[in-house]
Amino acid sequence: MRPKPPSRTSNEDLFRSRLEAMLDDRHELVRLARLIDWDRFDAAFGGLYVDKTGRPGLPTRLMAGLHLLQHAKGLSDDAVCAQWLENPYFQSFCGETHFQHRLPLDRSSMTRWRARIGQDKLEVLLAETLAAALRAKAVGSGTFERITIDTTAQTKAVAHPTDSGLLLRAVQWLNRFARQHRLVLRQSFVRLAVRSRREVSRLIHTSGHKQALREVRRMRTYVGRLHRDIGRKIAGQPDLETAFRPVGEPIARLLAQKVGDSKKLYALHAPEVECIAKGKARTRFEFGVKASFAVTNARAVGGQFIVGAQARPGLPYDGHTLKSQIAQVERLTGASVERAYVDRGYRGHGLTTPQVYLSNTRGIASPTIKRELRRRSAVEPIIGHMKADGKLERHWLKGANGDAINVVLVAAGHNIRLLLAWLKLLCALIRAAILAASQRTPITINRKAFT
Repeated sequence: MRPKPPSRTSNEDLFRSRLEAMLDDRHELVRLARLIDWDRFDAAFGGLYVDKTGRPGLPTRLMAGLHLLQHAKGLSDDAVCAQWLENPYFQSFCGETHFQHRLPLDRSSMTRWRARIGQDKLEVLLAETLAAALRAKAVGSGTFERITIDTTAQTKAVAHPTDSGLLLRAVQWLNRFARQHRLVLRQSFVRLAVRSRREVSRLIHTSGHKQALREVRRMRTYVGRLHRDIGRKIAGQPDLETAFRPVGEPIARLLAQKVGDSKKLYALHAPEVECIAKGKARTRFEFGVKASFAVTNARAVGGQFIVGAQARPGLPYDGHTLKSQIAQVERLTGASVERAYVDRGYRGHGLTTPQVYLSNTRGIASPTIKRELRRRSAVEPIIGHMKADGKLERHWLKGANGDAINVVLVAAGHNIRLLLAWLKLLCALIRAAILAASQRTPITINRKAFT
């Protein structure tokens, strides 16, 4: 059922102070809440609910505000709910009029809300942060016409994949399935697999490397015997075969993969994880999904805002992602991109419009384009901030859909951080200007106005 607007008056609230009387009206969260068009979210997400069926959904402003605060502060679902219960500014930002002593939702409601909205509709959050930046005059109207685009790796919250670790986890999965469905196995292999895993960890980086590989092959034999044993016991039982499919298919894929395969399984619970080699000296391989980001190129006091964010599964070539990334920027901002600046990894993109300039391009006569091209590398610290301050470095959302959702929310959280810093700076500048004016010119008070 569609979310109902929150009730603004109740018998309990008659004897309590309103939040607007308790909070500082100059606080950046209070001012940012006025800049955001919350009705836009109701119009965008309302069609995803059914009418007159089921329990009413949670208020859209509450859920959208929680996700913006979560990614602006780099918090988990549990942490943002706990801080919302303690922080009156968080509650005011999410649309509450009186301080609430009880959480109006469960932490799992955020997971279900993200799954209901999806990645395509959540782009409205990112688009609204850009509209709020325009209203706050943190960026100009022509800023979105010149952008910088780059890709990075969004890492998943998975353990570093090793053959022995994956095989041990496969043994545990198969035994858990057998216990849940009361299947009697010929042998569990749990004790033997744990012993082999320990021997591999001890010998793999020593002179006993061949012995460690022998233990890995032995563990693979354990997994294969368990997999076949369960398959024989559930044969001819459609219910058990259907229940075993989510467990058996990734394990069968793990047993079949070879050293030189291109699409390997790196995590049983996250089969969508890919191995990304970006050529970093400190991190040779990262495990997650490739993500593409577009930021404003102009140097602004408010900072460089993210105007586009996409997850790119399948490890596509950077040049093949450029067209869809520019299309997303134009869709979210409503502006036509005139120039895009990229690194040399985008060579061979094949686009004629808009103008695309690669880094280290020679023979450019325009001083404006030269200056903007020098600012292409400014996208690197923005990606670093999203990994250090946001949730791009290690995210926990499930599946390929969770990867796409997290990329968009991380970009929206970065824009919210810039807006909060801009509003805080703007307020400080106004205070300084008022103080300087008061020191130069004495303030006279009309006494008749108070009689």
